[in-house]
Amino acid sequence: MFGSGPDTGHGNSGVSGPLLIPMRFVWPYGGRRVFLSGSFTRWLEHIPMSPMEGCPTVFQVICSLSPGYHQFKFFVDGEWRHDEHQPFVNDNYGIVNTIFIAREPNLVAPSFNPETPGRSNMDVDDAFVSSEPVPTVSDADLEASRNRVSAFLSGHTAYELLAESGKVIALDVNIAVKQAFHILYEQGIPVAPLWDSCKGQFVGVLSALDFILILRELGNHGSNLTEEELETHTISAWKEGKVYLGRQIDGNARSYPRCLVQAGPYDSLKDVALKILKSKVATVPIMHSTSQDGSFPQLLHLATLSEILKCICRHFKHSASSLPILQQPICSIPLGTWVPNIGEPNGRPLAMLRPTATLGAALSLLIQAEVSSIPIVDENDSLLDIYSRSDITALAKDKAYAQIHLDEMSVHQALQLGQDANFFNGQRCQMCLGSDTLHKVMERLANPGVRRLVIVEAGTKRVEGIVSLSDVFRFLLGV
Repeated sequence: MFGSGPDTGHGNSGVSGPLLIPMRFVWPYGGRRVFLSGSFTRWLEHIPMSPMEGCPTVFQVICSLSPGYHQFKFFVDGEWRHDEHQPFVNDNYGIVNTIFIAREPNLVAPSFNPETPGRSNMDVDDAFVSSEPVPTVSDADLEASRNRVSAFLSGHTAYELLAESGKVIALDVNIAVKQAFHILYEQGIPVAPLWDSCKGQFVGVLSALDFILILRELGNHGSNLTEEELETHTISAWKEGKVYLGRQIDGNARSYPRCLVQAGPYDSLKDVALKILKSKVATVPIMHSTSQDGSFPQLLHLATLSEILKCICRHFKHSASSLPILQQPICSIPLGTWVPNIGEPNGRPLAMLRPTATLGAALSLLIQAEVSSIPIVDENDSLLDIYSRSDITALAKDKAYAQIHLDEMSVHQALQLGQDANFFNGQRCQMCLGSDTLHKVMERLANPGVRRLVIVEAGTKRVEGIVSLSDVFRFLLGV
């Protein structure tokens, strides 16, 4: 029906562009077979659309489009149709719907030719398609649920998070970055508090983000990360230069916090959770000192949102009815980051990459998008794997950091390196459905090591969004 039009970019066709933004197209008027076509496919490709869970008359598909102006139309049971309730124009191709996608100024997501290499094990519960209407929760029930959660967290302290036995690893600020890199890898931990023996204080933490910044800084100067460079740089020296480096990378002259965010054993769980959220950190050290000046404190524990969420789930396990919001499907509440629907404001794009993306591109995106993980998807935006900040420590295997170039190693190769080293335990990609209840999502996030769930479409595993521990706590606490 249509001839070729201008090439405006289409994520599923592998066309390269500076930025691809996932958009959800919806046809809510029924049919047996529904397809989507548009200027982003040059009007040549018909993209099949799938019925939504519980709504067999509503078809949808997610496409990654480049910023700019696009036209599209639906092919329903052999007939070209347009949606009268969305913007449309009459041009050479008849009546077509239109959409304009604005460019996100602070996000640069490279596009790569699709490839589907081997993937890590993933699983998601079998979808239960229900025709039941989506339940709604009143503002009063929402407020009551939040008050109960807040009261519980305020009435319990960080002391309850302490295990009867265990170990907490801390690093001296005067050891070499190389040694610290290997310790994090060998111990399988993404973060460690830093001890300054001269001050008699814990002065900060060393995290996977530090190593990402180090790798990028050395790469920007055209040098490989050699053993000699790592051996001569102490943690203390790195931390002193981090503020200046942070301003260069951030571009907003924003200083990284220099003081350690910590809590005491008798601080409430709510205070600990708020400190984690406000500081945008993965963990808060729980410390106690018997001296008046707070010197030489004892490091008791590293508190995480996962542990606090587990306390919430355990407390309300047999009284879930007292929290009406727990039975809400996550698709019906303001939770997480979702692929936007057509006609909705673009908001913040959901960062995704192909497995052929370079490791350098992935690390840049982690920093620029200010996210802790990036879904790795195929040409249909179906989930293959996920790359997280903590994955960077896998480069310590066989001193791989001294042998690679960030712009030559692919994300898939970097993930394979970690899998070969048995660095990852269990399933890497934790998924859920948009129809899953908040209670089910919370129980999954309460498992050790799980920081986020990728929201996928049943059957295709096409990425629809992502929900993190921080998202859940911001929702529960109303912050």
